[in-house]
Amino acid sequence: MNSKLMAAAIVAASVLSAPVAQAEQFINVLTGGTSGVYYPLGVAMGKIYGDKIPGVKTQVQATKASVENLVLLQQGRGEIAFTLGDSLKAAWEGDAEAGFKNKLDKLRTIGAIYPNYIQIVATAESGIKTLADLKGKSLSVGAPKSGTELNSRAILAAAGMSYKDLGKVEYLPFAESVDLMKNRQLNATLQSAGLGVASLKDLSTSSEITVVAVPKETVDKIGPPFVSVIIPANTYTGQDKDVPTAAVVNYLVTSSAVSDDLAYQMTKLVYESLPELANAHAAGKEIKLEAAATGSPVPLHPGAIRYYKEKGLIK
Repeated sequence: MNSKLMAAAIVAASVLSAPVAQAEQFINVLTGGTSGVYYPLGVAMGKIYGDKIPGVKTQVQATKASVENLVLLQQGRGEIAFTLGDSLKAAWEGDAEAGFKNKLDKLRTIGAIYPNYIQIVATAESGIKTLADLKGKSLSVGAPKSGTELNSRAILAAAGMSYKDLGKVEYLPFAESVDLMKNRQLNATLQSAGLGVASLKDLSTSSEITVVAVPKETVDKIGPPFVSVIIPANTYTGQDKDVPTAAVVNYLVTSSAVSDDLAYQMTKLVYESLPELANAHAAGKEIKLEAAATGSPVPLHPGAIRYYKEKGLIK
């Protein structure tokens, strides 16, 4: 009898413990529009996590990018997200103008990744060659309250302009902006993304374009986290010269609700899978481990700190 009771107890215990043993962790990767850079990198990350973290189920969500991603993280609706550094700073400070009514205090940084280049591209027939030439013309500034749109405001302000100086303002994602330009319904687009963004490559192969410079003196007026950089010649078809512009560092961000162990694994797998990310998009080639733990306006997650200490990046 005792042996039967013992056997029954063992079976009951195994049944009760089974759901715990088989419980899946979930990682929702918050990205951006499908024609941008965040999305293909996010898809690659989702596959890496699914393949290499035991018991993890992943999902990759297309979003309106930085601002929406940070709000979703605060709400517990994502585990890791891409964001621009200036949007991250605004979220941490609770900048209502940038779309954050309250300080997003649950945000924690995983690490710095690649710089976003402010890429202003006009159709050649528009005659736009400088920032000043945008006056009276139509410009797509990115989805409303997106990181790109916040960048658009900053660049125009530094050039002594606002949306009121433009002929028409379109608040559109990258691919939709390019479609309008191809159809001669839009003069220019500002896209904040890694070099070689698919939407602008597509446009440059089908239309004659001008890549508009953002001079260093304009970038200096904005100040950090904006820095002056160069879009190398031949990044896009027909762009035969280097073009100066501004850049803002992108970050991977998580939430304080994410466990230290999961944050550690997510951090480790990003910086130890850089060849896979580079294969997913050229911007992945610009992600450097040595810069990962620097510059964020938001504290690092303890799980990320653990990894950086292992690599000697933090004492």
